[in-house]
Amino acid sequence: MSTSEIQNAIFPKGEKAPSDYFTGNALLKMLVPADGIFNCSIANVEFEPGARNNWHTHPGGQILIVTHGKGFYQEKGKPIQSLKTGDVVKIPPNLVHWHGAAPDSEFTHLAINTNTSTGIVDWLEPVTDEEYNGNKQ
Repeated sequence: MSTSEIQNAIFPKGEKAPSDYFTGNALLKMLVPADGIFNCSIANVEFEPGARNNWHTHPGGQILIVTHGKGFYQEKGKPIQSLKTGDVVKIPPNLVHWHGAAPDSEFTHLAINTNTSTGIVDWLEPVTDEEYNGNKQ
């Protein structure tokens, strides 16, 4: 991220995402914690080049809104999809997937977890380098 992009960042930097669930460096800033009134949570997630999260599911589904950079999204058993600023991904409940930065770009998205009363996230195994480097659309 350039100096002007850092100065114009919408949200403050988050905390380092847990290495149990992320490969590489990522920052997580919780913007709206889950509660019983809105039944959702919203986080800003910043990935350094090549960083990604583990395979995982969301019992209530998730929406990703890409706000910066280039990244990838993959559903288990399907090809990797390239993502760029402005893309939106709607992820149905309990769908096994992962997302993260391209090898040559930072990547930032808003992660909106919906229907959080059913649960927020179930973490699975890490995405291997072979899976990450697989055929990209």
